[in-house]
Amino acid sequence: MASIHWALLLFLVQLPILATSSAHSDGNLTLWCHPDQAAALLQLKQSFFAAETTATILPSWQNGTNCCLWEGIICDASFGLVTVLDLSGYGLNSYGLDPALFSLKSLRRLDLSMNSLGDYSYNITTAEFERLALLTHLNFSNSGLDGQIPIGISKLVNLVSLDLSSHRVSDYDDPTSAGDSFNHLREPNFEILVANLNNLRELYLDGVQIMSSSGEDWGKALAKYVPHLQVLSLEGCRLNGPIHHSLSSLHSLVAINLGSNDAGPIPEFFADFPNLSELQLSDMNLQGWFPQRFFQLKNLRVLDLSSNPNLSGHLPNFPHASSLYTLRLEGTNFSSAKPSSSGNFKLLRELTLDGKFLSMDFLSSFGVLGSLRQLKVSLMDSHKELGSILSWIGDLRNLTSLELYVCDFSWTMPSSIGNLKALRSLTMFDCNLPRPILSEIGNLIGLQKLELSDCKLHGSMASSVHNLTNLRSLYIGSCDACGTMPAAIGYLRNLRRLEISGSDFSGSIPSTIGNLTNLKSMVILYSQLSGPIPYAIGQLKELTHLTIFGGNISGRIPGSLVNITQLTELDISYTHVSGHIPAPLFALPKLRYLNLGSNQLSGPIEEFDAPSSCLQLVSLSIIIKPLLGLIHCSVYLSAIY
Repeated sequence: MASIHWALLLFLVQLPILATSSAHSDGNLTLWCHPDQAAALLQLKQSFFAAETTATILPSWQNGTNCCLWEGIICDASFGLVTVLDLSGYGLNSYGLDPALFSLKSLRRLDLSMNSLGDYSYNITTAEFERLALLTHLNFSNSGLDGQIPIGISKLVNLVSLDLSSHRVSDYDDPTSAGDSFNHLREPNFEILVANLNNLRELYLDGVQIMSSSGEDWGKALAKYVPHLQVLSLEGCRLNGPIHHSLSSLHSLVAINLGSNDAGPIPEFFADFPNLSELQLSDMNLQGWFPQRFFQLKNLRVLDLSSNPNLSGHLPNFPHASSLYTLRLEGTNFSSAKPSSSGNFKLLRELTLDGKFLSMDFLSSFGVLGSLRQLKVSLMDSHKELGSILSWIGDLRNLTSLELYVCDFSWTMPSSIGNLKALRSLTMFDCNLPRPILSEIGNLIGLQKLELSDCKLHGSMASSVHNLTNLRSLYIGSCDACGTMPAAIGYLRNLRRLEISGSDFSGSIPSTIGNLTNLKSMVILYSQLSGPIPYAIGQLKELTHLTIFGGNISGRIPGSLVNITQLTELDISYTHVSGHIPAPLFALPKLRYLNLGSNQLSGPIEEFDAPSSCLQLVSLSIIIKPLLGLIHCSVYLSAIY
C-alpha cells in the first residue's frame, strides 16, 4: 500500500513537468506561448477580414488558448516563442500591416503571401521590419502592397530568402480564388537594399520597379554584397542592360530569371556556373546566335528563351541524354536551322515552339518524347506540313496540356488530337476548326479545361462538349459561327467556371444550365444570345459570381436568383431586361456587388429595412426610370446611381 502512495506522490510531483513537455503525435513539444505574443497575434487577427464577410477568419486563434497550436503558427520547442507565422493563401484582406506584427521579435519565418494586405491609403514605408531582426525567410509575394520597399528590410542581416514578387496565378479548379493581389513596389536604391544582406541565398523581386539601377549598378551590388546568392529572380523589373561582368563571381547561382527586361545580350559567363539548373531569359530583346555551351550544362533543367524574335540557334548534338525538363523556344528563330540533335530528350516535360519555322526534320530531332506533358505551338497558319505535325502531336500520348495558336485546320486531314486521352487542358487561339476537329475535341473525355478564343467554328458545339463531363473550366471567346448554345451543356456537371465572351451564339440560354450545380462563376459578355434568363439558374446554389453584360437578353430578372445564397457579385447590365427588381435580391447574405444599370427596369422597389437587408452590400448601381419606393440600406453602400 505504501508503494502505491509513493508512486502517486511521485506522479503528482512530476505532473507540472509533464504538462509542459507532453509530446504531440508529430514529436514537437507542447509549450504555452507567451501571453504578450498571443495578444499581438489576436490584435493582428482583428486587422484581417475576408472577402466574404460571413467567413470565419483564423478560427483556431482564440483568446485563452495556446497560440503555439494555432493554424499557421510554429513555436520553438524550448521557450514557446513564436518562430514561424505562415498564412500564405488564406484569402486575408486588410488595410495595411498592423503594428502588432512587428512586436513578434522571435520570428524566423514570416509568410503572408497570396493575400490582399494593403490599399491605396496605406504607406508601407512606415512598416517596422527592422524590429524582426531574427528573420531568415520573408515572403510577401502577391500580397497587394504598394509603394517603396521599407528601408527596414535592408537591415535584416540574417535574411536567407526574400520574396516581394508579383506573379499572375490562375486556377481553373477554383476560378474565384484570390490570385491577383499584385504588389506595386519600387526599390529605394538597389545597393542600399542589399548592402547588409550578406547571408541572402534567394532573392525574388519580380515586378518590383528597379528603374534607378543600370546593369552595372545592380550587378556590382549583388556581386559585392550577396556573394553566395543561389536564386536571382528579377523578371519584369524594367532593368536596362547590358548585364555587368561582375555577376560572373556569383558561382553559387542555381536559378536565374531576368525575363521581360531590356537587359541583353546574354553573357556567356552564365554557362560557367556549374550548378545552374534554371535559366529564364524570355522577352529580353535578345539578338544574334544563342551560345550552344548552355545546352551542355549537365544540371540545366529549365531553359526559357521565348519571345526573342531576333534570337537564332539550333539544338546541338547530345552524346548523352539532355537534362532539360522545360524548353521554351516560341517567338525565336531557333527552328530556322536544321538541327543535328541525336534525340536524347527523354526527360523533357514542357516544350514550346514557334510554328513559323517548324519542320518535321526539326521535330524528329527530339526523338521519342515519352515524358512530355505540356506542349505549346504557335503560328502554324497554312503550314505546308501541318498534317504531319498534327499527327506527330497526336502520338504524344502522355500529353496533359496542349496550346495551339494561329492554326488553320480547314485544309488538312483530320488530326490525331482525339487520341490524346491523357489531355487535361486544351487551348486554341485564332484557329479555323472544321467539324472533324470539333468532333475530335469531343473525344477528349479527360479534359478539365477548354479554351477556344478568336476561333472560327464549322459545326455544332453540341458534338464537342456533351462528352466532356470532366470539364471544370470552359471559355469560348470571340468565336464565329457558334450556332445555338447547346442544351448539352447541362451534361457538364463538374463545371466550375463558364465564360462566353463576344461569341455569336444565337438563340437563348438553355434551361439545362440549371444542371451545373457545381458552377462557381458564370460570365456572358457581348453575346448574341436573346430571350429571358432561365428560371433554372436559381438551382446554381454554389454560384458566387454571375455576370450577364451586353447583348439581347430580355425578360424579367428571375426571382429564383434569391436562392443563390453564395452569390457575392451580380452584374446584369446593358441588356434589355425589364420589369421590377425582386426585392429579396438586396437581402442575399453574401452579396457585395450589385450592378443592374443600363437596362429597362422600372419601379416600384418594395420598401425594406436594414439591418435585415443589405448587410454585406458595398457597391450598388441601378438606373430605374421612374424610381419608386425606398432602399433603406444606404449606410452600407459606396454608391447609388
